Amino acid sequence: MATAHDYYDLLEVRRDADDQEIKKAFRRLARQLHPDVSEEPDAEARFREVTEAYEVLSNSETRALYDRYGHAGLRSGGFTPTDFDIGGLSDLFTAFFGDDIFGTGTGVRGGRQRGADVAAEIEIELAEAAKGTTVPVTFELAVPCERCDGGGAEPGTTPVTCERCGGQGRLQEVSRNVFGQFVRTRPCPDCRGRGRIVDPCTECSGSGRTVERRELRVEVPAGIHNGQRIRMTGEGHAGQQGGRAGDVYVLVHVRPDDRFVREGNDIYSQVDLTIVQAALGAKLTVETLDGPVDLDLPAGTQPGDVRVLRGKGMPVLQGFGHGDHRILVNVSVPRHLTDEQRQLLEDFDAASDEHTYRHDESFFQKLKSAFH
Repeated sequence: MATAHDYYDLLEVRRDADDQEIKKAFRRLARQLHPDVSEEPDAEARFREVTEAYEVLSNSETRALYDRYGHAGLRSGGFTPTDFDIGGLSDLFTAFFGDDIFGTGTGVRGGRQRGADVAAEIEIELAEAAKGTTVPVTFELAVPCERCDGGGAEPGTTPVTCERCGGQGRLQEVSRNVFGQFVRTRPCPDCRGRGRIVDPCTECSGSGRTVERRELRVEVPAGIHNGQRIRMTGEGHAGQQGGRAGDVYVLVHVRPDDRFVREGNDIYSQVDLTIVQAALGAKLTVETLDGPVDLDLPAGTQPGDVRVLRGKGMPVLQGFGHGDHRILVNVSVPRHLTDEQRQLLEDFDAASDEHTYRHDESFFQKLKSAFH
């Protein structure tokens, strides 16, 4: 993670701020700190910090993890901030919001322009997150026009330098007011920011790009967490005038599994015993991420006991080792007894003494062992 600062302080919001307040704060700070706008010397670093803060707080799972355990919890939970290319930070907002908060598209700088990023989403099962998987994702994509090879000019014609902007692709307008002189840059209307006048390609109408439906296969690494993003460099929209393509950011949703609860890299599940099984001991088969495992429970197993299967949890994302699988024991007490069953229990109770129910471990010791 790039910062150890408090994420709520970075976004200047209360800890109980709702999603809209967090989104609004991020937009405001982004407009203020974007390196193309701000003159502050540390604008780029601060921009990355607020971007990281928004990435955490805008997702319910990572926000809950941060609220409970702070930065250490995010690290242990496998969170890694998305490494957005500084040259394309404006496209970050398309990935997050589906729009451009600066109202300028990809920006006009003349000549080559980087393609916009693409935001996509996939859903996988918890078992797939544990093993890693490959998932196809399909979306509409701007690609270089085959007829004009991305140049925008009809084959056989020759582009000429735009006289109005001198080939720069942009015009500067200088204005003055009581605060001083201001320079505003806008795309040249004659060449549409290209710097050249072309006879438009009949296939792409001079844009140099066409739209096609494309399928990519997303390699999902083992151990990924719900809400994390995968970056596929250079697989986004084609650039203009030979500019490099944007990236694809794939948001991963991990479906809940009724059998398990994930906490960081550890997996939790529950096993139900009858009072007879708890008293006499039992051998059961329990489900894990790796499949069924035999579990021996000794006589006198208590409600709330935890059995730990070392290394049977989730793999560490981009690291080594696995978490543990912790199995919580629940003892079911019978609700409906026959007269015979009631008499047997009464006879058992009469034959019991203080040693029958002696506790070897207190409730708080068991609670502590569940988390350590």
